[in-house]
Amino acid sequence: MQSVLVFSRTTGFRHESIPAAVRAIHELGTAAGFGVDVTEDAAAFRASNLRRYAVVVWALTSGDVLDDGGRAAFEAYIADGGGYVGVHGAADTEYGWPWYGALVGAWFRSHPEPQRAVVRIEDGTHAATAHLPTSWTRFDEWYDYRTDPRPGVHVLATVDESTYDGGGMGADHPIAWCHAYGGGRAFYTGMGHTAESYEEPEFRVHLLGGIRWAAAPHAADHALPGSA
Repeated sequence: MQSVLVFSRTTGFRHESIPAAVRAIHELGTAAGFGVDVTEDAAAFRASNLRRYAVVVWALTSGDVLDDGGRAAFEAYIADGGGYVGVHGAADTEYGWPWYGALVGAWFRSHPEPQRAVVRIEDGTHAATAHLPTSWTRFDEWYDYRTDPRPGVHVLATVDESTYDGGGMGADHPIAWCHAYGGGRAFYTGMGHTAESYEEPEFRVHLLGGIRWAAAPHAADHALPGSA
C-alpha cells in the first residue's frame, strides 16, 4: 500500500502547529498520489499495521511516545526497509531510547526565540533541497542539538548562526539531513516550528522531498510515487 503514517503524539511540549503540519502532509499526499493516515495512538506501532506504510512521519512529537512493544516494532519496521521522517520536535523525543537517537541523528538541546535566519544548502541535488536557492532566508525556531549529527549523517542544509541571534552550535550548524540507518532510510528537518511554515511552498516541497526520499526504493512494495 502506497501510504504514509503521520504520528504526532506528544508527552512533552506540544506545538500549536501540529494541525497545520498534518493538513499540509494530507494535501501533499493528495497532490502527489499517496495516502496519508494520521494517529496519536502508540498502539499503531505494531508490525501488522506498520507494514502498510512506506514512511512514518514523526511530526512535532515530544517526550516518550512509545511503549517497549512499539519501540521493538518500529525498529523491526526500519530493519525491513521502512522510512522515517522527523520534523522539528521529533528531535525532542525519546531521550531514553538510544536507537531512536541514532535514527533521528541528534537530540534537541535548546533554542533562542524564533527569528529570521539564512539556511545554507549543502546538497543541491537531493529531493528535499534541489528546489531551494543556495541561501534560503526564512523565519523559524532554530534548534541547537546536543551533538553535531554530521559524522553520522549526510547534511543537506545548515543554518548560518551569523544571521540570527542566540545560536549555540557555532560555524557548523546542521539543520536538515538524511542517512541510511538500520536497513531503512531516515530524513530529518529541524524546521517547521510555526504553522506558517506549512503554507510556504518552498518548505512544503522540502518536506515532500524528504518523504519521497525516505520511501526506500529497495522496498518495492512500499515505494511512493516519485520516490528515488
